[in-house]
Amino acid sequence: MNTLSEVMAKLQERGIPEFQFTDKGFSDGSNRIYKPKDLVIIKVYRFEGASDPSDMSVIYVFEAKSDAYGYSINSYGVYDNQGEAYDNFLREVPEKDRDEQLQFVL
Repeated sequence: MNTLSEVMAKLQERGIPEFQFTDKGFSDGSNRIYKPKDLVIIKVYRFEGASDPSDMSVIYVFEAKSDAYGYSINSYGVYDNQGEAYDNFLREVPEKDRDEQLQFVL
């Protein structure tokens, strides 16, 4: 997949919700809140616009210990729009080995 919209469409087709970052952690739209210890980053997609540096985006796909999945989108670099608390939250979430990431195929 080459574009952000293609990856998002595949995630939505699979029923994987977008996590919203709150001051308590990630929310999947229900009453469930995920802390960093509840999650593992299983895939990271990075995108760069061909002519516009502000098109730099990243999608993190998470697996929760409860076997649920979710994803989060952010701009990166100087265009990061989530803020320091989001960045610090992500730093605490472990990332699976790259070889294991290949198991999560859209």
